[in-house]
Amino acid sequence: MSTSEKFQSVFVAMAALGGLGLGLLLPVGGAAGHLVLPALMLMLAAVFVQVDAGQVREARSARSAVAAGLVLNFVFTPLLAGALGAGLLGDSPDLRIGLLLLLVTPCTDWYLVFTGLARGHMGMAAAVLPVNLVLQLLLLPVYVLLLGGDAAMVDTGTLVEAVLLVLVVPLVLAVAARWAARRWRGAAWRDGVMAPRASRAVLPLLYAAVLAMFAWQARTVASHLGDLAGLVPPLVLFFVVAPSAALLASRLLRLPPDQRVTLVMTTAARNSPIALAIAVAAFPDRPLVAVALVAGPLLELPVLALLSQLVRVRPRADAPGT
Repeated sequence: MSTSEKFQSVFVAMAALGGLGLGLLLPVGGAAGHLVLPALMLMLAAVFVQVDAGQVREARSARSAVAAGLVLNFVFTPLLAGALGAGLLGDSPDLRIGLLLLLVTPCTDWYLVFTGLARGHMGMAAAVLPVNLVLQLLLLPVYVLLLGGDAAMVDTGTLVEAVLLVLVVPLVLAVAARWAARRWRGAAWRDGVMAPRASRAVLPLLYAAVLAMFAWQARTVASHLGDLAGLVPPLVLFFVVAPSAALLASRLLRLPPDQRVTLVMTTAARNSPIALAIAVAAFPDRPLVAVALVAGPLLELPVLALLSQLVRVRPRADAPGT
């Protein structure tokens, strides 16, 4: 795990504070606003370049866990997100939509890091990634329109267009890059050189997007700090309930320890970069929606680090090297 990954939440916070300082001290808001979406789309393309759809075959040995993960991520979690938003953010429609976008998008990147740290089933973790991507693409507009209610206030066409722009364009670019790399340089170069380079580009692009986002909306953030504090209770509840539900499901299904770990991590981790990109594209005139999605990882990443230690598979005393 690189230094950047270890201190990801710290660097996200530093990027946010740096953006706030720039936006409050200098007239850079307009220029910064034009950088957010391109940075996020490049970041997602770098994420997608690392995904091999062939990894789905690895899930054959963990079918029960994969099925449980799909139910938890695409049935249980959206219902929980809708209930938390309606119950705790009913008078803050923009924060409610931001929370919904954050919670209904399962993570497609950093959960792999924390799953590895906790010694989870990495084949299963990698296999569910492309499945989660496709289902997000198909279901996100449905979730926002059905669960967002009056708070959504966006037409179906606009939302679908935003999803297509933010997810499909980077995905197509990534697929094309993987195909070209394999054809001209070989699969070994693609997986051993291109994918690692793409991986190293993800976090700098995320930090650049966060810095630009806060520079763009610095005055909005400064005037709504009290509102953003309202996100803490629903996020805390989610990060207690979701992992608990995954642990309960793993016990009912009698999953092996490594599959249990992966189920917990993929249920708890959220895809704030994708959700942020969707928010910027679909709700350009409602900055609090996007700001809520930047605030989410500041709580999520420390929680995932703690979870990776709590559910970590302990090596057997008689195992080699213990």
